[in-house]
Amino acid sequence: MNDVKRNVLNVKQKLEILQKLDNGESASTDAEDVLNEGNAISHSVALQSVETLLDYTGQRGFDYCDITAVRKIRVDIRQEMNKQQKQRRITDFLKL
Repeated sequence: MNDVKRNVLNVKQKLEILQKLDNGESASTDAEDVLNEGNAISHSVALQSVETLLDYTGQRGFDYCDITAVRKIRVDIRQEMNKQQKQRRITDFLKL
């Protein structure tokens, strides 16, 4: 039998997300962060880390090739985020 671990938002987390939605804010990354907690790093956290790394490489005078490689990672993360956001929008639309 397969052991499946489901991550579910608790009541407080759901209320916080609903409040953000009521205020016109996007809460999809918050929900994603909570659901991915303990399993994998979220795209938004990964993107923030890459931005920090880019700042560091720029300050320390790293090779152009090294900086280009980090920029490529940033592009890949953003593309994946956009792809998943598009999939969520399609799924949400189909649920209506």
